[in-house]
Amino acid sequence: QVQLVESGGGLVQAGGSLRLSCAASGRTFSSSTMGWFRQAPGKEREFVAAVRWSSGSTYYEDSVKGRFTISRDNAKSTVYLQMNGLKPEDTAVYYCAATVAYSPYYYRRSSYDYWGQGTQVTVSS
Repeated sequence: QVQLVESGGGLVQAGGSLRLSCAASGRTFSSSTMGWFRQAPGKEREFVAAVRWSSGSTYYEDSVKGRFTISRDNAKSTVYLQMNGLKPEDTAVYYCAATVAYSPYYYRRSSYDYWGQGTQVTVSS
């Protein structure tokens, strides 16, 4: 069993920054890709960013490119999402997720096998 625990959410003013963390643990944690998704009230959960554990390749949803940065610390089995220039429309519950096997569809929820409990990010205008 794999556990993913997010932290770092909170309330911030527009233009501010937050850094989310996702710590992975489990008896035999092994993952190909880690992703961040978000879900705003009344909306579906959507892809934000992803990183491949081995290569470090990163992928972003268009609306966050240039503002958000995903990174990983292999030694700590932790993934980060640095969010700068936050906007009110970034308000959502943010979830991290992990795939076991490689999938080219890093942006699909169905590609991910494990999910964290989510952390709230609220951006005030």
